[in-house]
Amino acid sequence: QAQLVESGGGSVQAGGSLRLSCATSGRTFQRYSISWFRQAPGNEREFVAIVRWSGDDTYYAGSVQDRFTISRDNAKNTVYLQMNSLKPEDTAVYYCAVPRMMYYYPNPVPREADFGSWGQGTQVTVSA
Repeated sequence: QAQLVESGGGSVQAGGSLRLSCATSGRTFQRYSISWFRQAPGNEREFVAIVRWSGDDTYYAGSVQDRFTISRDNAKNTVYLQMNSLKPEDTAVYYCAVPRMMYYYPNPVPREADFGSWGQGTQVTVSA
């Protein structure tokens, strides 16, 4: 099972930016898509973005489309989430996750149940 460590969270004002990182372990990183989810207080965890194992395709939740960018560096076993134009409603704990199956890339929206490895999460707080 992959080990995942998120970093880069913090507190910003609305309109600001943050860049989250997800460092992973394992020799087969290049065979797995990686996803970001988030969970706000009192809410269920929700999908944010996913990047294909090859890095050549991405998919976003509508609420973050055109503001967030997911990318990966397979040489560093790391996935990033660049978050721009942040809004108070983006406040949440952000988790990166690895699916249970290699070469998983769903159409259209990833299901949380399909992911078997999760990081501990990093808090993002956006003030108005």
